[in-house]
Amino acid sequence: MQPIGYIESDFPDKFGVPRQPGLAAAARASLVLVPPYDDPLAVRGLEAFSHLWLTFVFHHSPARWTPLVRPPRLGGNAKVGVFASRSTHRPNRLGQSLVKLCGVDIGGNDDRAGVRLALTGCDLISGTPVLDIKPYLPWAEALPDARAGYAPAPPPQLAVRFSAAAEATLAAREDAASLRELIRQVLAQDPRPAYRKGAEERLYGVRLRDVDVRFQVESTALTGRSGIHVIEIDIGN
Repeated sequence: MQPIGYIESDFPDKFGVPRQPGLAAAARASLVLVPPYDDPLAVRGLEAFSHLWLTFVFHHSPARWTPLVRPPRLGGNAKVGVFASRSTHRPNRLGQSLVKLCGVDIGGNDDRAGVRLALTGCDLISGTPVLDIKPYLPWAEALPDARAGYAPAPPPQLAVRFSAAAEATLAAREDAASLRELIRQVLAQDPRPAYRKGAEERLYGVRLRDVDVRFQVESTALTGRSGIHVIEIDIGN
């Protein structure tokens, strides 16, 4: 199999990538098709669909695999079979992601001008090789009564607050609103590894778009519930 294209996204690194597609609707991405698959004829009619299935390769995951994995939804301790999970550590490292299609850019009137698909809700890091695209059919693939095992509902969301310094950095950017919402959506899911839960005093960092976001998990004494405090946002070079 050969990649038909590669992802350019708001996620330059693995840390911080939502664990499922659609959890961070503000996440933007592009799928750039490569020759010979960048023929505009190959995507004729695709704009009639709102969502796409992408089949891709977990290219940053090790080639080795094990029959048992520790899903984050089970706290990173309980083990299930790899085929009863969506773990990135799979025998063939294949992944599947449902994304929203926002536009099809064929780059001009030339028959060989290339193809770029604008996407949102993506959970893929930049550079991800994509092997295939298929339109999503809600009447065939949306089964609201299906059982979802140990992940019956979306993960709980944490409250996210921004320091004055972080707000000031955002205010100076043209993409302030979308970047702020991206940071909020990503951090609300608590991107820390499951085994790190409880280490609230530690300062964490996640890179989104061209910025480094430093944050800390804090607990409210009155409620005992955790929240995320964005300490600082550094603009990268």
